[in-house]
This record gives sequence, C-alpha cells and structure tokens, in this order.
Amino acid sequence: MNEVFEIAIKIGIGVLIIIMALYISLLLKGLDRRFAAWLQARVGPPLRQPIWDTFKLFQKENIIPERAVPWAFNGAPLLALVASLAILLYLPLGPIGLRGITNGAEDWFTPVLSGYGDLILLIYLLAIPGLMIAVGGFSSGSPLSTVGAQREMVMMMSYELPLAVVVLSMAWRLTNVDLGGMEVFSLETFVKVPLWNEVGPLGIFGLLLLAGVFFLIIPSELSKIPFDAPEAETEIGGGVIAEYSGANLAMFYLSDAVKTVAFTSLAVALFFPYNLSPVIETFLQEIGVIGADTMLNGWVSFGIDMLFWLVKIEVIYFFAVTVVRVGAARLKVDKISWLYLVPLSVISLVGVLLLYLDVIVG
Repeated sequence: MNEVFEIAIKIGIGVLIIIMALYISLLLKGLDRRFAAWLQARVGPPLRQPIWDTFKLFQKENIIPERAVPWAFNGAPLLALVASLAILLYLPLGPIGLRGITNGAEDWFTPVLSGYGDLILLIYLLAIPGLMIAVGGFSSGSPLSTVGAQREMVMMMSYELPLAVVVLSMAWRLTNVDLGGMEVFSLETFVKVPLWNEVGPLGIFGLLLLAGVFFLIIPSELSKIPFDAPEAETEIGGGVIAEYSGANLAMFYLSDAVKTVAFTSLAVALFFPYNLSPVIETFLQEIGVIGADTMLNGWVSFGIDMLFWLVKIEVIYFFAVTVVRVGAARLKVDKISWLYLVPLSVISLVGVLLLYLDVIVG
C-alpha cells in the first residue's frame, strides 16, 4: 500500500513539474523576446505573447500536405513534445536541496525519475526532439522542408561530439572524488558534489573551457540565430516546419520552449549547483538578525532558492541565446558544422586534458 501511495505522489509531482515547466518555458520565451527588443531599441511583444500564440495554434486547423506521410508527419511533433517533457522528470528543477523542511535535516531534491545513468539517458532524450523535427521535415513531401531536415541532421551530428566530450569528461573527473557510493552518471551526484569544489587551478580552467563549449551548444540545440539554418525563413521559408500548422505546429513550439528550460536547467545542474539560502542564512546570523544556531524556515529557504533557480536559468538563456542571436547573423550549415567539429571539439579536449593534469598534480 505504501508503494502505491509513493507512486501516486510521484505521478502527482511529475504532473505539477510538467505544468510548472510549461508555464515557465513560455514565459522564458516571452522574456527572450522582450530582452531582444530591448537590445535592439524596440518595444517588443507582451510577456504573455507566447502563451497566447500557443493557445491560438491549438485552435487552428491541422493541414496535412498532399504528398506527406501522414503517420510520420503527425507523429513527429507529438513524440518531440513527449521527449521534451520526459527530460524534465530527470532534471533537478528548482532548488537543489530542501533544507530544513523535515525536522531540520537536509533533504536533497530528487528528480521524479532519478536513477543510475540518467545523465547518459538525458543526452539521448535531448536528441529526440531534433530528430523528430528532421523526421517531420522529411515526411512532409516539401523540398524546402527536406533541405531543412538535412541541415538539422548535419547540425546534430556536429554538436553531439563536443556535448558528449563535456559530459563524459566531467563524469570521469568525478571518479577521482570520494562519492560515498553515489553513481557517477547521476545528475544528483553532480548537484551534491560540485566539481568546482573538488579541482585545483588547472581543473578550474578546464571546467571554464567546458562550460564555454556547453553554452555555445545551447543556441544550436535550440536552433536559434546564428544556428537556425534548419528553419532560415529568408532562405527556405521556415524549412523543417514550413508545412506545419495548427496543433502540430503548437506541439513543436511547446517542445522548443520546454527544451529551453531543460537545457538551461542541465547547465545549472552541471556548472552552477548552488543555492542562495545558505548564504543569506549565514549573513543573517553574522549581523545578529537570527541566532547563530538558528536556521531559516524550510519553506522560506525553498522560496529563496526557487527564485534563485529562475534567475540562473534566465541569466544563462540571456547570455547564451538572446545576446548571441541579437548580435550575430545566421551561419551557413557548413560553417556551423566546422565550428563544432573543429574549434569547439578541440577546446573541449583541451578542457579534458586540463582536468587530467589537475588529477596528476593534485
């Protein structure tokens, strides 16, 4: 009976996480458009515009091209959205820990589907939405969509290499740390044992290089300028999504929005797994507002850290996506492929080498 109750609780938490993430992801899109307008000295659309766009698309008619393969054309956006939502259940969204909520103890926030090897699974799940966009483009029967799908596949094959190098090198570095029996390829391990606290000067420089590579992968994973060659409205009229409309287009739109939260949250878990409430608690103790042995209320800590998490994902998205797409022009697909396969792959390998040297020196 207890197992059934625990499963029911996890399902409820999972549903709440998905609803919260959908709302946050659309607001993040709204903030992106507002900040981009601000950088370009424009007014920009309302913050709620992406939410209105989504509801309007779901009310529109689904049009299937005459030459399309219906089951693939209709199934691709659905699978892309499902995969994007599944990613959320493996990520530590919100505060990294819920301090003080239960008997003053420290309970680490555990994702709904957390388990062994979930970091490897996440890499595969993150690839599915892009793969489904390509499938949708190929199955549409449109030559413009086919060109966009080909570009999408080339981009995926290019940035997956440095992405894998970043993740695997950080996991390898954790094998040289006393983890107390925790799984290396679990995101929970990364948030409990931040690598910044375990490496020396060489390791810190290596992690900075890996973080830079990861942040340059984010706009490509989200197909944002200058890495939006698969869509390229001025060249191929929208490319992979040129033939989509109605609910199908809305699902691709939501999938893209959810991936913004997923990728920025993954960046937070790997590189910035810190809470703000312990800092505020220590500061209040030092100035005498609360006693030296007094902890902040658990729910107060949770609220502070939840707001801090929202700030972190917005800051990452602003610098990794918004600033880049406002200040850069679209790159050709061959230039994109070269960028990831040569310079960024080399930089990521240099980061691995520095982590290795850090272990030897240490």
